[in-house]
Amino acid sequence: MTSRYWPAPAKLNLILHITGQREDGYHLLQTVFQFIDFSDSLDFTLRNDGAISLQSNWDGVTEADDLIVRAAKALQLEFCCQQGVDIHLEKKLPTGAGLGGGSSDAATTLVALNHLWDVGLSVDQLVDIGLKLGADVPVFVRGKAAWAEGVGEKLTPIDPKESWYLVIRPDCCISTMEVFNSSDLTRNTPSIRIRDFLRDGGHNDCEYVVTKLHPEVAEALNWLGQFTDAKMTGTGSCVFAGFDNQQQAKSVYEKLPQGWEGFVAKGLNHSPLLTRLEQENLEQEKS
Repeated sequence: MTSRYWPAPAKLNLILHITGQREDGYHLLQTVFQFIDFSDSLDFTLRNDGAISLQSNWDGVTEADDLIVRAAKALQLEFCCQQGVDIHLEKKLPTGAGLGGGSSDAATTLVALNHLWDVGLSVDQLVDIGLKLGADVPVFVRGKAAWAEGVGEKLTPIDPKESWYLVIRPDCCISTMEVFNSSDLTRNTPSIRIRDFLRDGGHNDCEYVVTKLHPEVAEALNWLGQFTDAKMTGTGSCVFAGFDNQQQAKSVYEKLPQGWEGFVAKGLNHSPLLTRLEQENLEQEKS
């Protein structure tokens, strides 16, 4: 049995405030996650010998280190599952870009295999597994736009405006570790409340460090800032700006300097992964 076209959507960090640092080195933050309709896609072919394999149009990491394989094995171990799976990944989301591609792929694997293997774990149980894989995995598992605190694991669903976004990807790959280890990173931004964000917005504390290390990100921010407020997502490298409608976003996209890469996408407060799971459940009920 093969189950196709499970989306692993990108996310944007609409703000990213670093409010402190724990003794173990992890940074405390306040951020807002929103999904966009730009996704990787995963197919799952079940097998009964317990083996897990991954094929992809992208060869960025070894199969053993890939978050998709690690997610499948973690779920298999949690459930003592004897089933296996062949996974095919169609990769569209760039790495080191602040779009959460690896975390989203892992979350889609957990959600899809929990259903396809008939594991029956709750969302909270999947979140616990996902958090061990990466701080951003839980928000993709829950599938709701969210206000996040702590190290990113304390999530409160919110409904920010679902803007149309122009996302620009400068030609560089950002190391999250390098950004968070930088002595130039602000680590004492005052905490705000959700209502403050909804009223006034916010900023990204990582921008200063990234633009200092990668002038091409600064160039993209400055160019996009000619048209409207431009921000960087996560620790970069992608920058984005919101528009009221698709045509406005496309109009600016058509002005991109030659050789620059970008795309237009719709902001989503409900993940397409949840929509896909809901479709699966409906089909199962009908059968």
